Amino acid sequence: MVEVGIFDSLRRRGRRGPSAGAGRSVGQADTRYLEEWAAARRGVEAFVEPKTTVTDTTVVLVAHDGEWTRRRIGSLDAAQRFGHKHTIPVYEVARVGYPQRMRDYTERQKRRPGS
Repeated sequence: MVEVGIFDSLRRRGRRGPSAGAGRSVGQADTRYLEEWAAARRGVEAFVEPKTTVTDTTVVLVAHDGEWTRRRIGSLDAAQRFGHKHTIPVYEVARVGYPQRMRDYTERQKRRPGS
């Protein structure tokens, strides 16, 4: 029989690193998706959302018409490298907020028939 203390699972988790993002790390699939999404749209800008206790750092790509998508990016530096590589401006959401066109797009989607 193995005795398990009430805080053992927390100690084990701490040795493996943070548990943000439900254990899923940023991978090539996330990056590939962002690249393909941005390439298929025009006027794309990137808005970086800071890491929280629940999620890793994420980036929201917003197209000219307000269509948007979100994926893990790993860090602000990673988002800036992504933006530089793909000629996409990168902003920090905490500093500038989300663009109005993104909110307008989301509102239009709510009003669409069948949504």
